[in-house]
Amino acid sequence: MSERLPLHDITPTARPAPVAGVASSAGKIQTRAFSGRYRRLRLLVGAVLLSLYFATPWLHWGERQAVWWNLPERKFYLFGSTFWPQDFILLSGLLIVAAFSLFFITVYAGRVWCGYSCPQSVWTWLFIWCEQLTEGDRAQRIRLDRSPMGVNKALRRMAKHSLWLALALATALTFVGYFTPIRALASAFFSTTADDWAYIWVTVLTLATYLNAGWLREQICIHLCPYGRFQSVMLDPDSRVVAYDRTRGEPRSSRPAEQAPQERVTGDCVDCTWCVQVCPTGIDIRDGLQLACIGCAACVDACDSVMDKLGRPRGLVGYSSERQLAGQPRRRWRPRLIGYGLVLALMLGLLASAFANRPLAGFDVSRDRMLYRENVSGRVENVYTLKIINKDQQAHRYRLYASGPDDLRLDGTDSVRVAAGEIVTLAVQLSVAATALSAPTHDVLFTLRDEHERVVQAPSRFIGPASR
Repeated sequence: MSERLPLHDITPTARPAPVAGVASSAGKIQTRAFSGRYRRLRLLVGAVLLSLYFATPWLHWGERQAVWWNLPERKFYLFGSTFWPQDFILLSGLLIVAAFSLFFITVYAGRVWCGYSCPQSVWTWLFIWCEQLTEGDRAQRIRLDRSPMGVNKALRRMAKHSLWLALALATALTFVGYFTPIRALASAFFSTTADDWAYIWVTVLTLATYLNAGWLREQICIHLCPYGRFQSVMLDPDSRVVAYDRTRGEPRSSRPAEQAPQERVTGDCVDCTWCVQVCPTGIDIRDGLQLACIGCAACVDACDSVMDKLGRPRGLVGYSSERQLAGQPRRRWRPRLIGYGLVLALMLGLLASAFANRPLAGFDVSRDRMLYRENVSGRVENVYTLKIINKDQQAHRYRLYASGPDDLRLDGTDSVRVAAGEIVTLAVQLSVAATALSAPTHDVLFTLRDEHERVVQAPSRFIGPASR
């Protein structure tokens, strides 16, 4: 007789159905309009970031664009500074600083970067505003979605998508303008005389912005962004995150109790679902901290407005920590936060020092393929090719020196003028008397000194006969 494997019911406990039209994995999230202090803060941050993004490429520094990735010439202009490929090691330091800044902020205050500063969030809120402007408030948009296609619906949809595409085009054109001078690009683009690659990149970026901020929205944050995956690993019981005070809010009641707080048999939560209706990712914060929560505090503003109407204290939903919700004092400083802070401070110091001490001249030396030769004076001679890059915004005259074995002599020009941003290639010879060579190879050091006594050096080798 065959044996049967024991079966166990592992079906999860049924949960309440999501609020209609608010958060459904199969439907579109329609957010409710709201106001509050965190919304005002988010609008301020978003306005500053959008202004910087759209205005920066239009700024000029002298005769060129102030911020410009000049890829054909391999230069990055940042106002009065010019960065070359040799300086890209600084980019690694900048990325490390950005990473540890994100770690530090996450441990201290959760996912506030996503809620206030992330381009995906900023552009999504901007696109939602266009949607509210053309299709009305949340209730009107839900009714419009459910209504059959007609003249009114078609006109509203056309207005919405036209605004979306206009914003996406402006975003794409501005982004390309960081790599191509934007004044010439804008003029050529709308007069149909721009380069084919300009049209290709603007089209691709326009569609990407239109899809990401208009259609995908919260799906980017929930399914594609890796930050949401590892933020839970970085949080600790003292991290400040958006949280629902279950002790104060439960049990919920759809009818506000009129008893005094000490006599109340129901919690402060009146199950109005406003916290869900304003959430851009459609979650219910009352279920606890979730992967999809971007820390935008929209639910905090919505809940505070409801508490104000009911005459109850704010903070039923707010920035808190797991330790505070358990009735314990929150530790402001803890080992992980201090560790990230120290590393961040160290990296900032090193990066600032690297920028401050960045040489304004690039200097590279390469030996000729011929090992050595004897000149007419009987001296052993090596030929070198020097490449000098002036990274400064003004011309400089450089003096060239060489040191190495005894009797080392620099033949050829020892002074060169290099214009701002110019690369000069120079051929020089070093010679040594044959009797002064004690070994087949010797170390030599080329030194370049400008009129301000700033020095940059490059090592090489001097090769002579194997034996004399």
